[in-house]
Amino acid sequence: MSEEPIATIAAALRRYAAAVILAEEGASPRLNRSDVQFLNLLELHGSLTPGELAKLSGLTTGSVTGVVDRLEAAGYARRERDPADRRKVVVSVDRERVLRDIAPLYDARARGLERIAEDYTREQLDLIAGFLGRFVAELRPELP
Repeated sequence: MSEEPIATIAAALRRYAAAVILAEEGASPRLNRSDVQFLNLLELHGSLTPGELAKLSGLTTGSVTGVVDRLEAAGYARRERDPADRRKVVVSVDRERVLRDIAPLYDARARGLERIAEDYTREQLDLIAGFLGRFVAELRPELP
């Protein structure tokens, strides 16, 4: 494959990453970008231990504790005993609260994605999703 399409895709991915980061800034008056991404991790993976959050995020467990403290203080997450092992603590999302307070901030983005997707066939969308999934796996194999 020639480098031109790869360079074009790389530039588009960089623009996308910058746009997402900038859009996340101020997405919630009570949370910062990292906090919102931790909510994303919890939404994608379900309840996780602080150690699992540290592994997924690349942060230290001390930093994770600070993020979880903020999420808990804001009412978006809670620490609970792991039902399978009462010695462990897991962090869970208050899904109802997230849907009420944070999800509406992303409605315009979701509508834009749906509008753009209408211009593509199912097969093309599957190809795009597969490409992006493989790219994420290359960057961070531990993410879904």
